[in-house]
Amino acid sequence: MIDRKEIEGFFKGLQDTICSAMEIADGKAKFQEDIWEHTTGGGGRTRLMQNGNIIEKGGVNFSAVEGKVSEDMKKTLKIDQDADFFATGVSIVQHPENPHVPIIHMNVRYFELSNGTYWFGGGIDLTPHYLDKKQAQWFHEQLKKACDTHGISFYADYKERADNYFFLPHRDETRGVGGIFFDHLSEKSMLLSKSQIFDFVKEIGEAFAPIYTHLLELNVAKTYSKEEKAWQYLRRGRYVEFNLVWDRGTKFGLVTGGRTESILMSLPPQANWAYDHKPEIGSSEKETLEGLKKGIDWLNLA
Repeated sequence: MIDRKEIEGFFKGLQDTICSAMEIADGKAKFQEDIWEHTTGGGGRTRLMQNGNIIEKGGVNFSAVEGKVSEDMKKTLKIDQDADFFATGVSIVQHPENPHVPIIHMNVRYFELSNGTYWFGGGIDLTPHYLDKKQAQWFHEQLKKACDTHGISFYADYKERADNYFFLPHRDETRGVGGIFFDHLSEKSMLLSKSQIFDFVKEIGEAFAPIYTHLLELNVAKTYSKEEKAWQYLRRGRYVEFNLVWDRGTKFGLVTGGRTESILMSLPPQANWAYDHKPEIGSSEKETLEGLKKGIDWLNLA
C-alpha cells in the first residue's frame, strides 16, 4: 500500500522534472526557489521564473503541509469531527510573453485525514489568447491518451467536469479550451485501488512537460502586434477573474493558512480591463471568444 511519503516524494520529483524541462525550453530564465514553512507543519518549495525568452512569468510549486483541521476547513470539507490533515501536491501556471503561446495550468494533489479518509485530485487546462482549433484538438488528444490507459470513461467524464469547473458564470464563457478536472478520487468513489488511482495521477503529471513544450515550439516564433499584445492583457484579465472569484484551490489555500505569495503565483505579471470591450465581427479575437463554450467536442471538430 502506498503511503503519503511515497506520494510526497513523487510530487517533489515531478516539480524538479518540470522545472528542468521548462528551463531548457525557455533557454534563458531560471527558476528562483523560495522555501517556506507552514504555520501548522510542513511547507513547500515555490519556484518562479520571470522575463525569459518565452515565459514572462511561470511558477511550479510543491507543497506538503499538515496540521489540525481548523473550523474553516471543517466547513469547506463538510466534516464535523476533529482530525489532523495532510495535503501535498504540485501546482503550475505558465504565462508566456508571446500572445500566440497559450497559458497552461496543471495541478495534481493528494489529501488525507487522520480518520483514514483520503482522496486525489487535479487537472490540466489550456487557455489560448488566440484560439487555434488544431492545437486545441491535439491537446485534448494527448489528454485522452493519458486517460484511456486507466479508465475508458475518464476522458469524457473529466473533460465535462473541466468545462463546468473552468467557467466564468458572470461572463458566460469558459476560461479556455478546457482539459480535464477530477477531484475526490478514492477507493470509495472508484472501482480502483489507491495505487491504481495514484498511477493515473502520475501519468497526468508526467504528461505536462511534453505537452506544453510542444505547444511552445509551435508558437514561439510567431510575430505579434501591439494590438495582439493588448488582447493578451485583456484575456489575462479573465484569467485573474476566475482565479480570484471562482477557483476553489485559491480559496482552500487561503482558508488553510497557506502562503499567500505561493497561492497567488498563478496571477499574470500584467493584466488589463477595458469597459464593455467587444471585438470586431470576423476578427481572430471574436473567433476566440466564440470558442470559449462548454461542451465543444475538440476531438471531432467539423
